[in-house]
Amino acid sequence: MPWIQLKLNATNESAEHLGDLLSESGALSVTFLDAKDTPVFEPLPGETRLWGETDIVALYEGTQDMTAVVDFLSAQPELGPNFTHKVEALEDKDWVREWMDNFHPMQFGKRLWICPSWRDVPDPTAVNVMLDPGLAFGTGTHPTTALCLQWLDGLDLAGKTVVDFGCGSGILAIAALKLGAKRVIGIDIDPQAIIASKENARRNGVEDKIELYLPQDQPDGIQADVLVANILAGPLEELAPLMQGLVKTGGPLSLSGLLPEQADRLLEVYSQWFDMEPATEQDEWIRLNGLKR
Repeated sequence: MPWIQLKLNATNESAEHLGDLLSESGALSVTFLDAKDTPVFEPLPGETRLWGETDIVALYEGTQDMTAVVDFLSAQPELGPNFTHKVEALEDKDWVREWMDNFHPMQFGKRLWICPSWRDVPDPTAVNVMLDPGLAFGTGTHPTTALCLQWLDGLDLAGKTVVDFGCGSGILAIAALKLGAKRVIGIDIDPQAIIASKENARRNGVEDKIELYLPQDQPDGIQADVLVANILAGPLEELAPLMQGLVKTGGPLSLSGLLPEQADRLLEVYSQWFDMEPATEQDEWIRLNGLKR
């Protein structure tokens, strides 16, 4: 089915109300985008976090009378009759198929390949993780995931227990098992992530070596040789006391999902328990590593 997209600009004061007006005008979805491409992080429950300059994108069915929509919006005091906007038709595509066509095998480090489950592996002798992300985050295409995969590839994981905090699609957990880990524990707040991780573990033949938990279900007394957490800066700080307790003395830690300006604060927090290393950066994203004292 064809779609029509309407895009307009707003301030942080007006964006939420304008989003409500767009929904009232018949929009099927309304998306807020930072006009300056500032990364956006998940807000706290009940919080609406917006920006100084915000683009609002509303999606309508292709049969929608956009003249009536624009007339409705023009009558609103916040916008007026001459408000700046753009209306465009979106090509009717099979977006899932298009995404699949553009997701190719990727190499991380010396040994590790992440391969879409619908493609042939380029090197059968390599450490290959077959991946179908489904609805959960983690394909290897995002710099934060790539940074963690590169780090795991550089470790000796033979016989180790690894905790993947915020496991998403299971990509890091499964990579750790394929790289020699004896046991991996994946933890995520999203039930869909647990489902996706289970399915990807089955696809890779490691379902008997991975344990997956929602936070409220994880067992007491977990002690990992290695911990990797690719989530967000806020939760990384908030959950630091809990996560440090999951790592054995001398165990390495990897944190990702943060920006350069957030690195100093996280280094300060985790330095309470870990000897932290200088940050590693890729495409304006950061990975922090340390060893548990």
